[in-house]
Amino acid sequence: MTTDHTFSTRVVGQTEKALNALLDRLLAGTGITEPQWVTLTLAATSGEPLSGDALAEQAAHSLKVDHATAHRRIAELAGHGLLRIGQDGTVEVTERGQAQWGEVRAAITRITGELWGDLPEEDLATAGRVLATVLSRANALLAAA
Repeated sequence: MTTDHTFSTRVVGQTEKALNALLDRLLAGTGITEPQWVTLTLAATSGEPLSGDALAEQAAHSLKVDHATAHRRIAELAGHGLLRIGQDGTVEVTERGQAQWGEVRAAITRITGELWGDLPEEDLATAGRVLATVLSRANALLAAA
């Protein structure tokens, strides 16, 4: 564990690993993997049914995978009864999927409140801007490759 507070790949990496470990604990026993969770979250927060291709596009971008892999995540979630794929190719979250998503999301909200709920708004705004800039630049490098 580092006590160095300098912004670096080390602190970003350690933070990402710790947050993923917390998410893995929340997902344990649900049968949902982290990539499936991301895909389910995209569907659950879309506000409307999406075409399979639109959801796969969003999932591929978020997960940094190809479209075939993203489509597999959608099919896996449908196989678990968390998503429904309509005859017209639209994908929507099932009642079971919405309930499972809601349970995990509520636990995530509690944890994030513990992690940064008491930090000053200006610090959170600065951290958000810095991480958004780094993410944008990383996405640009990936797109150029």
